Amino acid sequence: MTIKRITKNIVLIGLMGSGKTMISRALAKRLRVERFSTDEQVELKEKCSVAEIVAAKGWPYFREVEREIVKTLASKKGVIIDCGGGVVLDAENFDILRKNGIIFHLDANPEVLYQRLKGDQSRPLISGPTPKARIKEIYEERLPLYNQADFTLDASDPSIEGPIVEILKKV
Repeated sequence: MTIKRITKNIVLIGLMGSGKTMISRALAKRLRVERFSTDEQVELKEKCSVAEIVAAKGWPYFREVEREIVKTLASKKGVIIDCGGGVVLDAENFDILRKNGIIFHLDANPEVLYQRLKGDQSRPLISGPTPKARIKEIYEERLPLYNQADFTLDASDPSIEGPIVEILKKV
């Protein structure tokens, strides 16, 4: 396969467990470009995990730091940006990411997401007593926001190859 240089950023959005991290890593390797995760960048800046940030300083603080990270990453050219699931809650983030990026929504149904995430205590949004119901609720709340992406790809299959091929066709 011929490696083609990308000029716009490839931006991956979707709910936790949709495969953004795995797909972004594979894409970065295939395209030989840098990859950034908004959550990882927030953790590096704050020197603790997302769960610890939220527990100590709350969601509004986390979202503020996330917005700063999004601005920094979106200013880069030809990179892959793997966004935290809630990045779409701030309309400004969407606008910033779209200026220099093609946004792909990795969509997986809530049952698939639950199977992938069950038992994962590092996810503050679903660490309560009813994670399955909470995933469905978050999915339904955020779906209209995710649907503003340039492209929506089915990420329910355990193989990441399908979404990768589709992204490469579109860029």
